[in-house]
Amino acid sequence: MRNKATRATMATLLRHARYEVLPTPSTEDKVLASVPTDRTITVTASPGKGLEATFALAESLAGSGYQVVPHLAARMISGRTELAEICDRLVSHGISSVFVPGGDADPAGDYQDALALLEDLTALGSPFAQVGITGYPESHPTIHDDLTIQAMWDKRRHASQVVSNLSFDPSAITAWLGRMRARGITLPLLLGIPGPVERTKLLAMATKIGVGESTRFLAKHKGTFARLAAPGGFTGESFLEKCAPALAPPEALVEGLHVFTFNQIAESEQWRTQLLERLES
Repeated sequence: MRNKATRATMATLLRHARYEVLPTPSTEDKVLASVPTDRTITVTASPGKGLEATFALAESLAGSGYQVVPHLAARMISGRTELAEICDRLVSHGISSVFVPGGDADPAGDYQDALALLEDLTALGSPFAQVGITGYPESHPTIHDDLTIQAMWDKRRHASQVVSNLSFDPSAITAWLGRMRARGITLPLLLGIPGPVERTKLLAMATKIGVGESTRFLAKHKGTFARLAAPGGFTGESFLEKCAPALAPPEALVEGLHVFTFNQIAESEQWRTQLLERLES
């Protein structure tokens, strides 16, 4: 039986959850049909679909009343001139938040990593009120753990929050959060968590995510898919419960959830609201 403090922590996180979606042709209809406008929607960027798909969906959802956060994948942007044009475009549609990953693409121009783009955003007058950066609770495939912590330190002056990449290990979350705060990184954190994903849709989704050929995606994310597909192998509810003690203290600065929906958008919102109702009953 969960104690009162754990239930309260879980409920607070669920009340402050946002959804990450992929810019496929059906995404907008799914969001409009299933998600209230008080939820923030983040829109991914990938080499396969290009930035136009990301921006078009973000602008359309913003027009429907959602707070939206388009991804500005650094390696997909050629340089400061294009970045300035993107900023003008997004700001003109009332978009005040962005998320800046390095991205999977080969560099299209000047930006080798997220930091270089973040520095240019600052040089352009910091046009966005909120700027998110990536955190890696578990080891990055090609970057040492110490370097990912250092990267957050380097980027902290240009950002307003950290969004953690997927992890399925509560102990890894606890250790990483402690290291991050000990290093002096005081940006608020959104904890990345997968939404409920139907096993039969995982492979179909892999071909639509747009990060290259499906074989490349599966090779890169096979651990993620294996954990999500295993019967009883992972549940967001259990994960949150085990993480709650580390997330509860005010000094942890954890302000909500970043739900990776894999475009199972209605299912993610249903999971969130039903779990919240149980916790508050």
